[in-house]
Amino acid sequence: MRLVGHKGADLIVRGNTVESFKAAVDAGADTIELDVIWVRDADLPLEQRAPLMVAHDWATHAAHPPLSVPEALDAFLEPPLDKVEIDLDIKLPGREEEFVEALRERGLIDRAMISTTEMHVLKRVLELEPNLRRGWTYPKAGRDYNRRPWAKPILQGALQMMRLQLPGLAAEKLPQLGVFAMWIYEPLASAKLARICHLAGVELIAWTVDDADRMRKLVDMGVDGLVSNDPRLYSRIGL
Repeated sequence: MRLVGHKGADLIVRGNTVESFKAAVDAGADTIELDVIWVRDADLPLEQRAPLMVAHDWATHAAHPPLSVPEALDAFLEPPLDKVEIDLDIKLPGREEEFVEALRERGLIDRAMISTTEMHVLKRVLELEPNLRRGWTYPKAGRDYNRRPWAKPILQGALQMMRLQLPGLAAEKLPQLGVFAMWIYEPLASAKLARICHLAGVELIAWTVDDADRMRKLVDMGVDGLVSNDPRLYSRIGL
């Protein structure tokens, strides 16, 4: 079972910080997920571009000065972060060469994975570095509709439909994509989807779960990994 700390351990220490990454390791995570964004300036010469940053979105970026990706990756060369794996959740396409090279320079390719909803990113990373594991994130969503009470009934209906359709979609797409993992929004998990992923030789990783009972149900379904803002829950359910 892959035990992933979301942004590190966002419910223990503010996420996407070195302190949060360390807190996640102390709590039992074996993989740290961090978010990668940047200003949309990919048309500029490399030396004029803003750096790749570790932040979930630009609102978070504005509220707290973020780490740069090189600063974050440097932290994974030192204890206690030198013993865990890393997932870079790539939010935008267009600068694959830079984060691949940053991982390569630090000898982190074998300890790293990228996950993304962007098909271009999956394809380009395979071209640049076939040994860097790739994960397909599903679904692609630009906003959190759970924060809108009026939208919840519509959202629940849409999720139920997606959950029923997802095993067929995965059976079609996973062989084409050749990815190492499928990262799914946890309400979409099912035992059927887990079987499809296992037949394809793909890890099924469910995000983001902060409830112990739900974690147990996902494990029983056959998921291969859990993502949580509170990695302390993993030991509480015997993982």
